[in-house]
Amino acid sequence: MALPSTVVFDLDGTLVDTAPDLVSALNVVLAREGLPALPLASARNMIGGGARKLIERGLEAEDRSVSAPQLARMMRDFIDYYAEHIAEASRPFEGLEAALDGLAADGYRLAVCTNKLEWLSKRLLDQLKLSHRFAAICGADTFGVAKPDPAILRQTVARAGGELASAIMVGDAGTDVGVARRAGVPVIGVSFGYTEVPIAELKPDRIIHHMSELKGAIESLSA
Repeated sequence: MALPSTVVFDLDGTLVDTAPDLVSALNVVLAREGLPALPLASARNMIGGGARKLIERGLEAEDRSVSAPQLARMMRDFIDYYAEHIAEASRPFEGLEAALDGLAADGYRLAVCTNKLEWLSKRLLDQLKLSHRFAAICGADTFGVAKPDPAILRQTVARAGGELASAIMVGDAGTDVGVARRAGVPVIGVSFGYTEVPIAELKPDRIIHHMSELKGAIESLSA
């Protein structure tokens, strides 16, 4: 793989530990439906498929289903609340900024490809003062497709000014491994994110347990 490469990151559970704020928003919406709050420890692995999927999984956990109009209303309520509380407890994973500094210094192009809405992704990264580090920040609504559809990864790389042939995906869940495989790019899995299936079972090309290991993993794939 030619250098410099484009390194494309998932957001929730990969760059930022967003579970506290996402689960808090979910629980606000569930409470409005008369349902009990879900504990963070179990709800964190419901994250990763976007707001609709998170709400659906939250309802499933309580053996509840709702009509399409009810679900749409819950989604609006969720997004409204979450947007106002998006970075109250969310923080970059330990070692992230140092890892991004090192990659940027070595000439890597960085981008974000997430199933979060683009404007929410940018708001979160703006509030955490991380947005300037990325050449592109693309969400499920940016191109009208979501992971694992390979089009979102291809177009994210293109928007960042990179080449798919020299791109690497970094993520925490099946959607990330799936989008990378379908787009034909290597994928690094992080073990500290949100996934119902352990990352090792998803068989990414490399697994890291801390952001300090990221550069070495990328270099081993770029050799």
